[in-house]
Amino acid sequence: MAAKNTICLWYDGDAEAAARFYAETFPDSRVGAVHRAPGDYPDGKQGNVLTVEFTVAGIPCIGLNGGPMFKHSEAFSFQIATDNQAETDRLWKAIVGNGGQESQCGWCKDRWGLSWQITPRALIDAISDPDPAAAKRAFEAMMEMQKIDIAKIEAARRG
Repeated sequence: MAAKNTICLWYDGDAEAAARFYAETFPDSRVGAVHRAPGDYPDGKQGNVLTVEFTVAGIPCIGLNGGPMFKHSEAFSFQIATDNQAETDRLWKAIVGNGGQESQCGWCKDRWGLSWQITPRALIDAISDPDPAAAKRAFEAMMEMQKIDIAKIEAARRG
């Protein structure tokens, strides 16, 4: 049975490539059905890939090859919780190293312009510390980072 709520992501003709990259990169991800256009449409021809059903880290999505008029923005992102530095590094390298772009505070963009937050659970714990001074130190350390460095976050938390 199809999910009641599915995230629809707009692509400029390369939804299938994006879906396959996500399925190879993130656990609990896969590519499902690939639907081809039954007729010509403004930005494509009959037989072109129109939509791709896929799952990213357990979240059902559909990629729509809608054309060049709409771009992804930071107003939408996937936040991926990581358990350790090795997982954080692997996901960051996969996204940035595949034509993506680094940003600040654990954010990066993939080559399709989709934003990702690669967020270690240790960071959330640190900035949620019941000691306001420890939480502030961890937050200030994060503000200086691109990819999150768990050791530096934990050192800042300890003071």
